[in-house]
Order: sequence, then structure tokens, then C-alpha cells
Amino acid sequence: MRKIIPILFFLAILPASLPGQSRPFLEPSDTLHPGRFRTIMATTAGLYGSAAFGLYHLWYKNYELTGFHTFDDLGEWNDMDKVGHAMTAYNQSALFFYAIRWTGLERNKSIALAAGVGTLLQGTVEVMDGFSAKWGFSWADIAFNTVGVGLFAGQELAWQDQRILLKVSNSRPSYPDFPVPADDGGPPMSLRRRARDLYGASYPEGFLKDYNGQALWASFNLSAFAGRHRPGWLPRWLNLAAGYGSENMFGGFDNTWEGENGATYSLDARAFPRYRQFYLSLDVDLKRLPTRSRFLRIALGALNWIKIPAPALEVDTRGGVRFHPLFW
Repeated sequence: MRKIIPILFFLAILPASLPGQSRPFLEPSDTLHPGRFRTIMATTAGLYGSAAFGLYHLWYKNYELTGFHTFDDLGEWNDMDKVGHAMTAYNQSALFFYAIRWTGLERNKSIALAAGVGTLLQGTVEVMDGFSAKWGFSWADIAFNTVGVGLFAGQELAWQDQRILLKVSNSRPSYPDFPVPADDGGPPMSLRRRARDLYGASYPEGFLKDYNGQALWASFNLSAFAGRHRPGWLPRWLNLAAGYGSENMFGGFDNTWEGENGATYSLDARAFPRYRQFYLSLDVDLKRLPTRSRFLRIALGALNWIKIPAPALEVDTRGGVRFHPLFW
């Protein structure tokens, strides 16, 4: 859950131009600009160091540390975490690529550097996991990180374009105040409290953590794939998105957990079955929206990892089919 950190770069309001420069400041340089390159690399290093330090103190420091070890977590959280790894690694690589291209660094070198940064950022979390008694280094996580980085790099090399975007959305479910009895006959725990302990109380926290309300998307740009055969009525920004989600997850591999009092709680699988969801929906590629403002284009691009609310068709592994007039 903590690994889905979509944005590592932030935007500042910058002047339209600098004294002595012949082109707007936000416009990418046509040749390598050493000052810009040093600025991006120094900023990235600072953000990386701060994020690693903060993540250790806010998360790992509170748990027992051990010798480096591995952990097979494939299938945990119905693999929502794994798809989230691919989505995060993809967007980290893409965001860094756009930043480093601003410096005028040659395209292939920018692709290689962006892929390296995406791999490093996600790999750092895995190394920290490897020394934590609660988790462990996961080869499955590494595999899905590689899928995300590879999807970014492969598209740039093949098309010089990102026709397939990886995105996330979250509708934050409303959990019932359902009493879950303790296995030893002790006091029950509310399902709402279990969800709050797992996923947090605020919407921003739940957006990143709550797998029950989260959907992860592969968003395909229809115009880019149509190419020269694009019909005139088809907007360049319109995407078709395929999504994946899961429901009724209150534990990693099953719905059994230990409370603060040491009691064990097991949720009735007949009342709250764990199942997977598959979606088909429309989406918007924000980077392709027509605008003359370069700052607005950058701002829209920085938000392009969020799936736009739209009608969606849902099919789940229970055999259910549902149409959502507006899916968040």
C-alpha cells in the first residue's frame, strides 16, 4: 500500500522567460543545457534522499528490523499491490523523462536515465522491505516494477509517444458497522474500524491505500492507434480504459487478522466474499487536450496518472455484471 506513491515531482509557478534567453523558460531546450541538467539532477537527488529518509522514519522505523530476506507475496491483496507497482514505476519513469527532456538531453539517453530512475525509486522500497521483519524483498514486486518501466521505455523507443497510460482511481467505499466476532469468544471488532485501521480515515490516505475502492487502469489512446485512419469525429484526447479492482479485502491473503488485544478475527466469507473486478470505461489523455499554455500542459501532464471519472461496465469473478453511469 505504501508503495503506490504516484508523484515524486512537484510543479512550481515559473516565469514565462528568463533574461537573456531566446525561448520561453518552460519550453524544452533543443540542445543540452548544463544549468537545467544540474538543476533537475540535484532536485531529483534531493527528493530521493528526502523520500527515502522520510519513508524509513515514518514507516519502517516502527517495525523490527532483521537480516536481509525475501518474501513471496504473489497473490496478496488479490495482486492489487502488484499492478500498483507497475503503475507507480511507469509514472515515475514517465515524469522523470519529461523533466529531463526539458534540459535538452538526447532522447535515447533520457529514456535510459528515466528507466534507471524508475527502477531505483521502486528498488529502494524493496531493499527496505528486505530488512523489515514484517515484510521482505519481493521478486514479484521487482517483476511488476520492470513491467511498468518497460512499458514506458518500450513505447518511447517504438513510437516516441505514450499511447498506453497506467492510471489509478479510488471511490473510497462506505464500510458497514458490522460486528466481527473474535475467534476466542471475546469482544467483537467493527468492520468499519478494521477498514479504518487498514486504510486510514481521510480520503487522501484512502486514495493511496484502500484497495477495496481502488481501480488500476491501462488507458489506450484511440487516435494514436488509429493513426492516419483516424476519423474526423474522434478527439485526439479520447482514451479507452481497461481496469482491474478487487472487493472485500480486509487482510493480505485472507480476511483473518489479529486485533490490538491479541484476539484473532475471521470475517465470514459467505457474507463478505473476496472477488476480483474488471472494468471497461472511457478516459481522457490530459496531455493531448488542446491548450496554448505550456504551463497548463505541464500541469495536466502531472495529473495524467489519475483516471478521469466516466461511465464504466463492470464484470466480476462472482459472475456479476454492472453498469456504472459514472465511475470514480
